[in-house]
This record gives sequence, C-alpha cells and structure tokens, in this order.
Amino acid sequence: MQEAYRVCYQGGQGEIVEKKSRFLASVRPVKTEEEAVAFIEETKKAYWDASHNCYAYICGDKNPKMKCSDDGEPSQTAGRPMLDVLLGEGLHDVCVVVTRYFGGTLLGTGGLARAYSQAVKEGLGNSLLLEKLTGRKLTITSDYTAVGKLQYLAGQMGLSVLDSVYTHQVVTVLLVSEQQKEEVAAKITEATSGGVQIEYSEPFYYGLNGKELVLF
Repeated sequence: MQEAYRVCYQGGQGEIVEKKSRFLASVRPVKTEEEAVAFIEETKKAYWDASHNCYAYICGDKNPKMKCSDDGEPSQTAGRPMLDVLLGEGLHDVCVVVTRYFGGTLLGTGGLARAYSQAVKEGLGNSLLLEKLTGRKLTITSDYTAVGKLQYLAGQMGLSVLDSVYTHQVVTVLLVSEQQKEEVAAKITEATSGGVQIEYSEPFYYGLNGKELVLF
C-alpha cells in the first residue's frame, strides 16, 4: 500500500465567466478509467448544448492512469492545463469536466488556458479533498486498571478511539498511522508494565475531515 496520497473524496462544481464565456467545472471522485469515462459521458449529455466539454482525470495511486482532452479547443489550451492543475494539487482518483458556453469573444490560447485552469480550481475549491493515509486498528485487551492509562496515552498522542468493549476485561480499539504503530505499542507496553495484549489489524486507508474520521 502507498503510505499517503491526496484524493477527491466528494465532488463539487465551480463556475467562472471570462469575456461572456461561461466555464462550468464538474468534479467527481473516480477510482477507475471506466468510472471516469462514464462521468465524462454523463456530463456531456447533461450539457449537450455547450460549445465544449473538456476533461482531465487521474486514477489510481501507483502508476496512475492519466488522460485529458481539449474537445475541439485549440491544442493544449484546455485538457492539458486542467490536468496540470490536478497534478499540481497532487490529486488522485479524480475526474473534472469543464463545460464551456461560448460568449462570442475569442480568448486566445493563453486566455483559454488560464480560464480552464481557473475553472478547475473553482471546482476543486467546492469539493472535499482528503489526504488518504495508511493506518491500522490496534486492539488492546487489558484489565480495568489499565483503562485510565490507555485513555490518557490516546489523548496525549491524539489517537482516535474507535471502540471500547467492557466485559470481564476491557478491549480498546485505537486507530494508529502506519508510521506510529511501533511507537504507540511500545508506549502502551511501558505504561502498563506489559500487562496488556496488543493485536494489529491489516493496514487500511483512512482520512480526516477536520475531526471526522473517514474510512475508505
């Protein structure tokens, strides 16, 4: 698994107007090229009367699939500038379509590239972008005397408590990043004098939307 990368978690829309031409950016999370193509076709049908529906997408983490299209605009004035914005943001798993309604005034190649780039930035600004991190669930089985120490340690290290089960023992489930797992386990063992049982889950991806935990 890749340690961390940035993704589009929720899509959005943005619009700019340049010399009476409207540029409407539609952004959506996509995990495969098939999803990207389906979104592009869906957007083209929704805005069938537009002058152009240009697009760019990046799918996957390692060796991502990338593609862009000028859709009839002069070469390198739409799709490539749009893709450059996505690359500049370090984004994966995202597709953006910028729909243009021509306003009657030519913008020139430089003006077009700026307009399409700005439209993408507006769309991303209204989307939810998250850092996709690699983490594990740390399941700690202890007696009741260790609970206070575990809660204190979790608060001190800013760890999320995913679950707590109280029976004749206490099972506490913490979320730790891949980089933290050994340090956290060592501190728990030290704080409880080795009186707990610690188990790791398989690694998985998660993100943080403010204080809200997002599991992918």
